[in-house]
Amino acid sequence: MPDGRTPPGPAPDEGRRPHTGSSPAGWFGTWRAAAGRGLRRTARAGRPAWDRLTDKLWMLLQQSAGATIAWWLAITVADHPQPIFAPITTLVALNAARGERGTNAVRFVAGVLAGILVAEVAITFVGTGYGVMAGATLLAMLLALLFGGERITIAQAAVSAVLVVATGTVQSGTERILDVLLGAAVALVFSQLLFPVEPLALLRRAEAAALADLADALHLTARALRHEGDHLSEWTWDHLRSVYGHLSEVSRTRVLTSRAARHSPLWWGRGPLIAREGEYATRLDLLGNGCLMLTRTAEDLDAPGRATVAPVVHDLATVVTALALAPGDPGVRRCAADRTVELAASVPGTAGDARLAAACETVRTVLLDLLLFVGADAGEAAHAVRADPRQGRRRLDLAEPPPAARRLPFRRH
Repeated sequence: MPDGRTPPGPAPDEGRRPHTGSSPAGWFGTWRAAAGRGLRRTARAGRPAWDRLTDKLWMLLQQSAGATIAWWLAITVADHPQPIFAPITTLVALNAARGERGTNAVRFVAGVLAGILVAEVAITFVGTGYGVMAGATLLAMLLALLFGGERITIAQAAVSAVLVVATGTVQSGTERILDVLLGAAVALVFSQLLFPVEPLALLRRAEAAALADLADALHLTARALRHEGDHLSEWTWDHLRSVYGHLSEVSRTRVLTSRAARHSPLWWGRGPLIAREGEYATRLDLLGNGCLMLTRTAEDLDAPGRATVAPVVHDLATVVTALALAPGDPGVRRCAADRTVELAASVPGTAGDARLAAACETVRTVLLDLLLFVGADAGEAAHAVRADPRQGRRRLDLAEPPPAARRLPFRRH
């Protein structure tokens, strides 16, 4: 315009975007981007399913093979025309967590025997009928309670009693006993001889998961002490409480590994070593409790106290993170022990603020539990944690962790 003002309306190129959809190249690029996003979303959604498949496939193959063998043996050896309970027993027994399959087979057999015994007595002395069905089922379940009261035992006792009373004859019950015993024998051969669980590998897996979760909780605590206000966020406390789920899994795994060391002939020679490692694993419970107490005491500190404790908690989290990568490796344990002793020397004294003194004492307790977990002697570890830093540090002797069993091509535990 003559006065130099910009005429109304958009500039010649303003607001214009190339229209790619009208050309084949533009359409293909848009389609490829959309397809890529869809594939990535599908991959993320399918990853958990794929992980479950790869983790459980070997167990499913064992169950399928065991059931087929039990069926074949019942037909050829016991001469039963329809031995359905032989493969069922094998499947049920092997369909349990690692370390529980042998026990599952025994519980299954105990339930079947209880049910058939009660039903046979009822038919012999009373006969059949609705009342006998109800009474035999109830008595079978009560007898299963005396055998331990596990759900699978109670259920199988009731099912066995129902089948025997319903048919009105003990012959089917006797054949079922033979089928169940045969199926249980196949399951025991699979679980205790051919494919036994590796107790140490099972324990190390549970320890690694618990340590990793504990390290995350310590990192959150250190960050909260540095950046949050007077109170820690609820999210930090929720993560700390979730640690107890993994710690309870470690306790359960300790029981399973101890049972496997007693029952599986392949591990009888390493029973004392496995028991010793199980005792070290109990320190994880104390370590988790100590970390929770550390968070509680650190929350009550003032700003200078938090600034004092936060670096120690952060360094402790770093040590636990490294240990979680390979809790059974001797080199990793050695590094964790050396670094823990160094951290103990950096903890300030207990003089001054009472709340800071309590927090520092809790830090030393956590460091002591960590040293005991990696195999340090209790007396030497306690002295190293509370020794005067000016006296120098002495390297602690650690118990040598037993190596994991060499993996065979057909063993996946």
